[in-house]
Amino acid sequence: MRITELLTKETIKLDVKATSKNDVIPELVEVLDKAGKLNDKEEYTRALFAREQQSTTGIGDGIAIPHAKTNAVKYPAIVFGRSQSGVEYEALDGQPSYLFFMIAASEGANNTHLEALSKLSSILMKQEAREQLLSVNSAEEVLAIIDQYDEKDEEDEDVEITGTNSGKILAVTACPTGIAHTYMAADALKEKAKELNLALKVETNGSGGVKNALTADEIEEATAIIVAADKQVEMDRFKGKHVIIVPVADGIRKTKELLDRAVNQDAPIYHGSGEVKKEDQRSGERAGFYKHLMNGVSNMLPFVVGGGILIAISFLFGIYSADPNHESYNAFAAALNTIGGGNAFGLMIPVLAGFIALSIADRPGLAPGMVGGFLAAQGGAGFLGGLIAGFLAGYIVLLLKKLLSGMPASLEGIKPVLLYPVFSIFTVGMIMFFVINKPVSALNGLITDLLGSLGTGNLVLLGLLLGGMMAIDMGGPINKAAFTFGIAMIDAGNFAPHAAVMAGGMVPPLGIALATTLFRNKFTKREREAGITCYVMGASFITEGAIPFAASDPGRVIPSVAVGSAIAGALAMYFGNGLRAPHGGAFVIPLVEGNPLLYLLAIVIGTIITALMLGLLKKPVSE
Repeated sequence: MRITELLTKETIKLDVKATSKNDVIPELVEVLDKAGKLNDKEEYTRALFAREQQSTTGIGDGIAIPHAKTNAVKYPAIVFGRSQSGVEYEALDGQPSYLFFMIAASEGANNTHLEALSKLSSILMKQEAREQLLSVNSAEEVLAIIDQYDEKDEEDEDVEITGTNSGKILAVTACPTGIAHTYMAADALKEKAKELNLALKVETNGSGGVKNALTADEIEEATAIIVAADKQVEMDRFKGKHVIIVPVADGIRKTKELLDRAVNQDAPIYHGSGEVKKEDQRSGERAGFYKHLMNGVSNMLPFVVGGGILIAISFLFGIYSADPNHESYNAFAAALNTIGGGNAFGLMIPVLAGFIALSIADRPGLAPGMVGGFLAAQGGAGFLGGLIAGFLAGYIVLLLKKLLSGMPASLEGIKPVLLYPVFSIFTVGMIMFFVINKPVSALNGLITDLLGSLGTGNLVLLGLLLGGMMAIDMGGPINKAAFTFGIAMIDAGNFAPHAAVMAGGMVPPLGIALATTLFRNKFTKREREAGITCYVMGASFITEGAIPFAASDPGRVIPSVAVGSAIAGALAMYFGNGLRAPHGGAFVIPLVEGNPLLYLLAIVIGTIITALMLGLLKKPVSE
């Protein structure tokens, strides 16, 4: 497939007006939407910003390639945009971006589409192509330039570069979406290897699968291996080799440095199962406390949601309906309570700890993490104990891997099935049993008593804080911190904080939706259409529905939603509401403890305040 089947005159914009990343992405999405390439403009925009949170798509040299693969794309397509003045895009080289290729790939995109998208990435690595695109005067010229290089690449596809200096170097490139950075890193490494006369082969792990796969013989003969990846790739095949592990962006920007390190074997020997730390990764990418915590929380969430809602439904039959000794006993309610509380909730802490440990130490971390989490749950250490158990298990397994790395190769097979489980479960279990459980259990009791003793004023302040946190970054770390705290309080038996959390999380999209209805002249036609979707997303407790509006006008939108959410959270606390179900939005309001109508009132008040602030702060727009 030719690139110009995806890039057409309708998806070319030579006069980009935006000056920042938050503005240029919606501007280019608008081009795609007008060309009829999208099912859901807002969902595609969210997917683009989610990709930006993983790592910037501003690759340097004046280029940015925002991209996403999602069902929100109706037809695979490419948008080309050019800015004469430059856009501050947080590029890897710190310079403004002038050329933009926005790639829209659908979930069902076939290999021919994906190959065309990857070819575009290769073309952009050529300086002469970039210079020509900067000086074009029409959409037809853009298409002609792309066609010219597309044709050239088809005539001479470069699978492997053979040089005479040093031994053979292997590389693997991969990015989360497998569309752009994967192939740009591969081409950048090949170009630099050709310049240095080095023998290099690059395997790409893209959306279309693994291409140019490295063979066992090639790995055996390799001097060193470069893994430039922002997602999981098969690593155990590299045991015993010098392996350099870096983000995929380094494969684009630091090619000479990586190849020099490979030639000099300036990298540790890889021993398998994730033992080598990704020492060259930037903070926040694929590593760190937040990533491990979110891995645990996201895997725990289905147990909490399902269990919490079943427990809440059981209470509709009576607060003591699960107690066989009470006059209101109901067998069905008792079954719901047992399934939700005794089983789903019983697995919550072990799953949290197990998947935190899995994130840190791969599969060997799962068993000690789950055992440590189960001990925390049984010993009264609760959610906090589970967090400690997960990180403890993960890092104990990493320590064991290091301590046992010198064992003979003949005993390698017994490590994952015997040595890691026995030593890690024993160590984690003893530490949890004798050191962690008692003090953490006492701390949990103290926190619970403290929350129970808070006067109305202090509870309102707590609700104000939790509600505001849900709106500040709408799905980011601050939002997740408040949400995680709410779940911890549910586990501790205090249901009021999470009522404030959910109220605060529902307000941003609801408030924006109401503002687009009441103050129509303050929003474009597209924004008013998106506002209808925000009603549904807000009612479903999907705070991220507000992100496109916040991204396009953060100075007005974020203060408005934060104030409304904070007030909703404070009122939920003031009205004495509690919530056992950690998710569900409007669908679980009937299950709220206290007065559900007052809880609904808290959300409505927060929504109205957000809408009024937006109506006051935003200026009228002209279509």
